[in-house]
Amino acid sequence: MTAFVLIGAAGYIAPRHMGAIKSVGGALRAAFDPNDSVGVIDSFFPEAHFFTEFERFDRHVDKLRRRNEGVDYVSICSPNYLHDAHCRFALRSGADAICEKPLVLNPWNLDGLAGMERDTGRRISTILQLRLHPVIQELKKHVAASDRRHSVDLAYIASRGRWYHASWKGDDQKSGGVATNIGIHFFDMLGYVFGQRLATVAHVREAERAAGMISYERADVRWFLSIDRKDLPPEVQGKKTSYRSLTIDGEEIEFSDGFTDLHNASYREIMAGRGFSLDDVRPCVEAVSEFRTSPLVAAGERHPFVRQR
Repeated sequence: MTAFVLIGAAGYIAPRHMGAIKSVGGALRAAFDPNDSVGVIDSFFPEAHFFTEFERFDRHVDKLRRRNEGVDYVSICSPNYLHDAHCRFALRSGADAICEKPLVLNPWNLDGLAGMERDTGRRISTILQLRLHPVIQELKKHVAASDRRHSVDLAYIASRGRWYHASWKGDDQKSGGVATNIGIHFFDMLGYVFGQRLATVAHVREAERAAGMISYERADVRWFLSIDRKDLPPEVQGKKTSYRSLTIDGEEIEFSDGFTDLHNASYREIMAGRGFSLDDVRPCVEAVSEFRTSPLVAAGERHPFVRQR
């Protein structure tokens, strides 16, 4: 039976990883989180060992290795700024890493991880689940068959309460900011569908929202991301706490459904040797890194979400 350990068991996304491990017939041997609100483990792997101190978790994983009961995969659901270190821990422990988004905050961190892969012979895979969404896969085929350049609008508002700014997610040095924390999957999806990124323009870079434009080989994209419920369109105010919209040449692309199995599908692909690699994730990491350092340019009439505020 494939053996897993998990880092970040108290995090929001951890239950999806636990479910994915169960779906592929794996066994969760141990989990770590400095916070002990992890009763969700009982729904998946009640026999898993749990640690609130990383040193004891490290020792347990090393003990398993010395007993020839080593771990095959380390699943990483920790805060963004710790992903790099936890991937290194996985590889040094003789395991492959499965890491949540964003794999790292800066492109140069990928170079260091690539060196670790070469030195250890182990592999790092990341969760880029939108690439596995049937609607996105069909969209990629449609764009590939088209000979035109597309005009794309992307808006995603994911309302968050005051807790957000009091947590690591509200610290740009730890989360990468709104564009990285809630947008990284969308930037990966855009590059996956529309090809190489050609140019980046930053319009808004605030604690609660971000906006800009990106030119790809096959599309010009204007995008808006927010965690402020006041940015929800009037038609959904008071009815929903989130809003997702993707239009291509004026036509809405509906992909709200079909997310429930994407982590399970991601794990199946990884275990089959088809996981998304450091090279796969590099373009979206470069995109958000470039956005964080680009000078701000007024949006003008080209960005309705920015204009309406």
